[in-house]
Amino acid sequence: MNPGKDMAALAGRVLLALMFVVAGFGKIGSFEETAAYIASTGLPMPQLGVVIGIVVEVAGGLLLFVGWKARWAALALAAFSVAATYFFHNFWNMTGPVAQTNQLLFMKNISVIGGLLMVWAFGPGRYSVDRG
Repeated sequence: MNPGKDMAALAGRVLLALMFVVAGFGKIGSFEETAAYIASTGLPMPQLGVVIGIVVEVAGGLLLFVGWKARWAALALAAFSVAATYFFHNFWNMTGPVAQTNQLLFMKNISVIGGLLMVWAFGPGRYSVDRG
């Protein structure tokens, strides 16, 4: 038993989850704007994309937050993040400040994906519904 390690796992899991839960609820409040943004990238069925985003981010984020089925939630959020990162932060197709901003967001998302893969690999920790 290592209380410091257990608290770090809890804090890491909660902080990762928080980003997705906030983003998912944000999409509910800005459904049409989010659908328009998705449509502007040329992706098909933007409204369905928003619904998928809301479900994955809110449900996956909450599961990760409490640590129930956290490994699967982390894997689903990682897969979702890979797709979102590729389609929405494709800085290699941009120039100037927009490219720089999106490169930063791309790298941030890659780091988040790494954290999610750590949860998938090592579990949610002792302070979770799954208990490790």
